[in-house]
Amino acid sequence: MTIQPLRLGIAGLGTVGVGVVRIVQEHAALLTARTGRAVSITAVSARSRNRDRGVDLSGYGWEDDPVTLARREDVDLFVELMGGSDGPAKAATEAALAAGKPVVTANKAMLALHGQALAELAEANDAALRFEAAVAGGIPVVKTLVEGLAGNAITRVSGVMNGTCNYILTRMESSGLPYADVFKEADALGYLEADPNLDVGGIDAGHKLAILSAIAFGTQVDFDGVQLQGIERVSIDDIHRARDMGYRIKLLGEARITAAGVEQSMRPTLVPADSPLGQLEGGTNMVVIEGDAVGQIVLRGAGAGEGPTASAVMGDVCDIARGFTLPPFGQPAATLTKPVRANAATECAHYLRMSLRDEPGALARVATVLGQSGISIDRMRQYDHPGDDAPVLIVTHPCAPSDLSAALQGVVATGVVNGDPIALQIQIP
Repeated sequence: MTIQPLRLGIAGLGTVGVGVVRIVQEHAALLTARTGRAVSITAVSARSRNRDRGVDLSGYGWEDDPVTLARREDVDLFVELMGGSDGPAKAATEAALAAGKPVVTANKAMLALHGQALAELAEANDAALRFEAAVAGGIPVVKTLVEGLAGNAITRVSGVMNGTCNYILTRMESSGLPYADVFKEADALGYLEADPNLDVGGIDAGHKLAILSAIAFGTQVDFDGVQLQGIERVSIDDIHRARDMGYRIKLLGEARITAAGVEQSMRPTLVPADSPLGQLEGGTNMVVIEGDAVGQIVLRGAGAGEGPTASAVMGDVCDIARGFTLPPFGQPAATLTKPVRANAATECAHYLRMSLRDEPGALARVATVLGQSGISIDRMRQYDHPGDDAPVLIVTHPCAPSDLSAALQGVVATGVVNGDPIALQIQIP
């Protein structure tokens, strides 16, 4: 019996889309050997037909409308690589799923906002929806959670999930340049999204965390439940002072299940410099998963780029070519519960930076308010200053983030603080 080729329709011919085309063209024999059937491309879609993308597209059909591409009778699998939470990407994905066609996507924003509805649509039409490339680039973290750790009750997922932010923070440290200068450098290198706030504001990484949290805890995707804090207010002084204490600053995501509900946060955090997370450089991603049976496992690799992300896309394509399908989030969409949101309550030490008015007793008033709020000070240092602002660094003993937040409101109310204090969590080793 001859097995028919798996015919792809690819919407989006940017960096990742071109990477997928290259893999299909250059590894045709390898794909056939590993899946048991040929994998080919029937047609493609993108904004510009005439742009030179460095790959030969002459043998493929062209559709200006990705929805039309998704509905073509000679397309067996729709690959969505356009991006965007709504618009053409969502419409084309829905069209393919409604027609009973499997979809492979790298679109973390669409999944973070519409994952539950898309999963229900896929299952109602007996169509696969796969999205390994949506989280952590080439790292097979979705597959690890859905398949390899299926026998575990997952208790915590954490890690560095945005390569651009990790590049900016490590570049600030290595170069001694301030945030604004490194931001411009990253933009010139093409590392930033069209809307840079998606990167530096923690939104992109928050999308990824919300997807992993849903898989890990069997809940519906809840991006609105992610507490977000970007890296915009991290200064070069913070970088240097963290290093002096044996820490490095990372945009760290964390999702955990507690008695109170699901905690999800994405924020700059101090991590030990000699830890695996602390040693993470440039655009590399790392995801740490903790399960009741397996304990802790660490996944590390390239978090973005043509090759790594296209590799993740093709991993999903190959599974579908083999006939291997699972519910999108690892269990039937109808069994995914709405998460109970819980504010981060796990106690940890905190790094505080604030600028005080240069007047007698200002530092004592701050210390008094913190003490009255139950916040114990581990270390405190006041730095030399040329002007009227007196920079102060405080490291607290472990305390609940909510208690610290209330204490800082009291500190600001004293009237001796100029501007808002900076508070960063310190990861407990």
